Amino acid sequence: MTRIELAPAVFDDLDRFIDHMEQFEVANFAQRIKDLVAAFDILRHSPLIGRPVKNGRRELLVGRDSYAYVARYQYIPNIDMVLVLALRSQRESGFKQKRR
Repeated sequence: MTRIELAPAVFDDLDRFIDHMEQFEVANFAQRIKDLVAAFDILRHSPLIGRPVKNGRRELLVGRDSYAYVARYQYIPNIDMVLVLALRSQRESGFKQKRR
């Protein structure tokens, strides 16, 4: 079974989502978090399910309609691992790129 690892930036993304949902008193807060966790479980069984994007990365849509999120990840087949790189709300303009 594929191992799932979260990049440190993903925890910042989750904090941002939680802050937003608490600020606006989102009714289905717990379900949204459960949906994100369930998506990681899907990647554990089907790591190539997400749509391909550039640089060997993939994107998985989580949820639907205005409650959708996008997980950007990379599957590393030689060690059977998915590295989740970032999360964003589908309504956000795009993924933030860390400058090195």
